[in-house]
Formats: sequence, C-alpha cells, structure tokens
Amino acid sequence: MGVRESFEEWARARQQRLVRVAYLMTGDFQRAEDLVQEALIRAAQRWDTLRDGQPDAWVRTVIFREHVSWWRRVRRETLTDRPPEGVLSRPGEAPVMVQAALALLTHKQRAVLVLRYIEDLSVAEAARVLGVTEGTVKKQASVALARLREIAPGLEELVEERS
Repeated sequence: MGVRESFEEWARARQQRLVRVAYLMTGDFQRAEDLVQEALIRAAQRWDTLRDGQPDAWVRTVIFREHVSWWRRVRRETLTDRPPEGVLSRPGEAPVMVQAALALLTHKQRAVLVLRYIEDLSVAEAARVLGVTEGTVKKQASVALARLREIAPGLEELVEERS
C-alpha cells in the first residue's frame, strides 16, 4: 500500500471521531470541521514519518493547539460567576446538558475533560497532547469536575442513566 492510500485509509477511519473531539472542545461544529481538516492536511504532508508513530496523538495535538491559537486571537469567552438561567433545565437530554455544561468551562478545562474522559487518554497522554505537566492535567480535571458538579448537580445521574 502506498503512502497516499495508507493516509487516506487512516483518515477515513479517524475523521468522524476527530470531528467529535474537536466539537466537544470548541462547541462549534463548523470550527471543529475546520480544525480537523487543517490537522489532516498537516498529517498528510508528514504521513511518511507519522504513520509508523502515533498519528492519532499528533493530530489531536494539532487540533488542540490550533484551537488554542484561535481562541487567543478571538477571546470571545465571557466569564461570569453563575451559569445562564435555564441552560441545564431540559430533563432527559443528557447529551445536550453535557454539551451546555462543557461550554461553561474554560477552554483548558474543556480540553482536559474531553481528552481524559471522552478520548480516554491517560494523564500522561493528555499532558503530552496539551503540552503541559501531568500535575496541570490533574488540577484542571479536578477543578473542571468540581465546576460541573456546581453547575449541574444532577448531570452525573443523567449521564449514568443513559449509559
């Protein structure tokens, strides 16, 4: 199998999952698709060296870092001391509630939770993707989970019911 065919096969198998991860990080489907597209273009350009390593981790790192670069330029985040009224009040809609709750976290907290609990990466792997220490990942995860418990105390039970 040639380099191009190898990359195309790998990309087709991973693209949907990568878009889902990017969407959970960004909260914006179009932005997520753009991030994944950019990461896949970069991976294609380096595929001869990436394919024998850990291309999934490399692409996740590119997605995260490009997203960080973007939100540093844009800075749309507005910090408040309370979540908006009614955001988490729809019963029986756990995925929507999870998405809304994640949107209320900082970008770093959201990225840590997505990588640790949705992508199921270890602390060390998440730290490598994010370019931070393992202690930072642990602290961000702890703070983010505490914030989620504060924002949506019933969220844990809803997620467990749907599992």
